[in-house]
Amino acid sequence: MIHPLINNLTIISYLLSAFLIATNRNTLPNGLFKHLKPLTLGWVAVLLHTTTVTPKLFTPEGLNLNFFTAGSLISDIVVWLFLLAALTRPIDKLAIAIFPIAALMLGLEGNVAIKPQILVNHAWQMNIHILTSIIAFSLFNIAAFQAILLAMQDHQLHGHRPHRLVLSLPPLQTMELLLFQMIGAGMLFLSGSLLSGFFFLEDIFAQHLAHKTILSLLAWVVFGSLLLGRIRYGWRGKKAIRGTIIGFIFLALAYFGSKLALELILQRV
Repeated sequence: MIHPLINNLTIISYLLSAFLIATNRNTLPNGLFKHLKPLTLGWVAVLLHTTTVTPKLFTPEGLNLNFFTAGSLISDIVVWLFLLAALTRPIDKLAIAIFPIAALMLGLEGNVAIKPQILVNHAWQMNIHILTSIIAFSLFNIAAFQAILLAMQDHQLHGHRPHRLVLSLPPLQTMELLLFQMIGAGMLFLSGSLLSGFFFLEDIFAQHLAHKTILSLLAWVVFGSLLLGRIRYGWRGKKAIRGTIIGFIFLALAYFGSKLALELILQRV
């Protein structure tokens, strides 16, 4: 069992890192760790996060993917993908949204008790489907945060005196390019998820899977249209922002809608 102290330390590291980045501080205030960089704290947090979610995910009975464990796992993967991308891209400010949400999901997982949802005897084909689905959702999660920051930046630069946070962001063109790079990467994994579902699952349109399949296909159409519109017509700005948010909502409903209803509202596994 993971000691609550590790959970609390992870949450504090996430929130402190996000705070330092939001206030444009490069290091901690004077003290023992005054040279510690904000994203270094993020690396510490995600390593601790992984150590806490892994034993709850992989149980002796099988893979546990109940609502909060799945949410914590996805937020953990989102942070990993974000930190790896931040090594080569100017996306540090996304931590202001990503880190607090990861802290929230970890806090809920550690403090809200719900029944495990165990997947037993799942074949490698199912593993591929689950893995590509989670990575796709994680990438589109980052894209959605990027779109929100882009919307704030576009709004303030065109109509208001820009906030310090907005002024610290990369130029609009760079933000849009990063957004479409995230969408392109997400589309690869979402396509893999859908293809593996069609080939490996016995009936992807069965009653308990129909809504997930339809919503995921709608998201695929939305994101695919965005990429096509970008390539052929140079779509940008509000079209890109709206499309990204709409597509992400479809995916969020597909991935978490039924889990929320069954596990938390109806108390069923």
